Amino acid sequence: MEKKDGEAPVLEFSAKYDKSHAREYFEKHNSGIVRKISNLRDHQVGRKALVLAGNPLSVLDLPCGTGRFWDLLAEEPRRKIYASDYSQDMLNTGLEFRPPEIVSRIEPFRASAFELPVEDNFVETIFCIRLIHHMGAKEDRLRLLQEFHRVCSKSVIISLWVDGNIKGWKRKRLEKRREGRSYQNRFAFSAERIEEEFKEAGFCITGKFDFIPWYSMWRTYVLEKCPLKP
Repeated sequence: MEKKDGEAPVLEFSAKYDKSHAREYFEKHNSGIVRKISNLRDHQVGRKALVLAGNPLSVLDLPCGTGRFWDLLAEEPRRKIYASDYSQDMLNTGLEFRPPEIVSRIEPFRASAFELPVEDNFVETIFCIRLIHHMGAKEDRLRLLQEFHRVCSKSVIISLWVDGNIKGWKRKRLEKRREGRSYQNRFAFSAERIEEEFKEAGFCITGKFDFIPWYSMWRTYVLEKCPLKP
């Protein structure tokens, strides 16, 4: 994580998503039966989360990547869909290769998730899949969550890694063998720890969905915006 005083953090892996990497990312989730099934499950979880969030009529997909969830967000015909990513190449790839009837529904803009160029209460719901597990520092997670609290008017749907499952146990074993490695950009959190941070940032937990209960680290939370304590 690189940052100077007063500047928004920059995730170290962000710069790798040039045009070539963006196209690889676009194709990844449809390459092979396992990833196709995983993508279907991600959509199923996302659909349940949107229902629990009250089927919001305005959503910000952040980071949107190459638009993997735009078809899901477009299932509600009245929904206004904004999409933002730090990488303009990721945005461009999604806009170029996703179906035109889906792309026509999207209002894209490039931005840092830590400093969004929008007004307070800009959308009902922020849809944030696979971002916060890249943040090892609590101060960065809280900065992100506080910006989400400012920008959403009702709720946040957010996915991350939690431990206390089979995949989490396997990852801990793997990390022990990597003790000499200086760089790490994916982190699993205890549910108690991350849920406390949600509350600290001004959110109440409406519900949560595990990708595969007791096995997978992926968990999706639906958070309701609550007033910040003075």
